[in-house]
Amino acid sequence: MADRTSSSINVKAAKAEIMAVIADLGSYPRWASGIREFTVQETGGDGRAERARLTFDGGPFSDTVGLAYTWAGDDRVTWDLVEKGNVVTGLHGSYTLTEAGGGTEVTYELAVDVRVPMLGMVKRKGEKRIIDSALKGLKRHVES
Repeated sequence: MADRTSSSINVKAAKAEIMAVIADLGSYPRWASGIREFTVQETGGDGRAERARLTFDGGPFSDTVGLAYTWAGDDRVTWDLVEKGNVVTGLHGSYTLTEAGGGTEVTYELAVDVRVPMLGMVKRKGEKRIIDSALKGLKRHVES
């Protein structure tokens, strides 16, 4: 899973406000297209998810997977696949937040492996579509 895809967007809000939205996994179906359900299974001492189950509808694929989260305050969150789905066999992602000119630059990085053989170019294009959709949805949700 060495190949990763990333993209960034500027959001007119403080890091803490944006990370609060990112940490509210249960609300993702309202603003992140393709997410059908997000259920937190375990939380840490800070109240943020440590493990969760994600059900998504990603165009040609639908699946449910288990994810483990690592939080670095309001600066960064990473997640890794801990329960494979029927289609997804590997997944690593992160949001990194950096203060930038009165707002925050949000960078989303994603690497996904699937059971179905797929050309690297096609896989990266799919990851890019997921990332761009998520960043635009996050920006709309936070700035509204």
